[in-house]
Amino acid sequence: MRHGKYPFVYGFLIPPVVLYLVFVIGPYLQSFYISMTDWRGLSPEVRLIGLDNFARVFQDEMFWKALRNHGQLLLTVPLFTLAIALLFAFLLNVAGRSAGNAIGGLRGSTFYKIIFFFPQVLSIAVLGVLFQLVYRPDEGGLLNGLLGKAGIAPVGFLTDPDLALWSIIAVMVWSHVGFYLVLFSAGMAAIPKELYEAAAIDGAGRARTFFTVTLPLLRNHVQTGWIYLGIGVLDYFVLIKVLSVDEGGPDGATTVLGMQVWKSAFTNYNFGYASALGVVLFFIVMTFAMVTMRFTRNREEIEF
Repeated sequence: MRHGKYPFVYGFLIPPVVLYLVFVIGPYLQSFYISMTDWRGLSPEVRLIGLDNFARVFQDEMFWKALRNHGQLLLTVPLFTLAIALLFAFLLNVAGRSAGNAIGGLRGSTFYKIIFFFPQVLSIAVLGVLFQLVYRPDEGGLLNGLLGKAGIAPVGFLTDPDLALWSIIAVMVWSHVGFYLVLFSAGMAAIPKELYEAAAIDGAGRARTFFTVTLPLLRNHVQTGWIYLGIGVLDYFVLIKVLSVDEGGPDGATTVLGMQVWKSAFTNYNFGYASALGVVLFFIVMTFAMVTMRFTRNREEIEF
């Protein structure tokens, strides 16, 4: 039995590893090769040009605009999403009182979780179409219709370069809060109630209990959420393509690297340059993930 164990295990491991190498690692390696060519995707002719595509990337004004937009997304989307989700999860799971005045969730908390989670069941394209109607620049839009009733002139939420990216950020935050609310709720359910009771005996209020008990014990959940959201906004494409004016406009105000890859490959048919942009995006994502894990790796401590 002991000698037959390893062939049995390897028999299950080898097929998925082979599939991963062929369908994940293989395309990555292929993109590295294509990034050093001038291939236009329309013929089998490929000419190696070295690092010329990468030199062009760093001289491209739209690349730097996309990078600045990514920086704004990285600073705002994870911060607002996780903060709101943590607040709502704490209110729904800990801020209430159960029988005997013990720590408990609010009445109807399950219903609220379902409502907050609802955007997760909608596809990103559907969300984009819905918020096109919400952000319409005339009084036919939901927001401008409400503003019109208050005597305020219509606002170009998606056509004003100063508002367009913030409008899309609001949709990103709204659509992700429900998922992290459920994630943090599951983490809070695993925290022993005795810790909250000890904090209450020591006179800790709700805010102090949150920062000294709940948040330290949810550190791993927050770290995972931050990395996941960071990678998500670095690779965000569909929602921005649907909502933005002229695919990343106005005037590049909402463009991201994914949008530049799309335009280079399927509008300009320059697959070599598109692959170079993809390779740069790959290293940016990997660097972000490693730096985030390095600086958020702390042991959990509880101190009243």
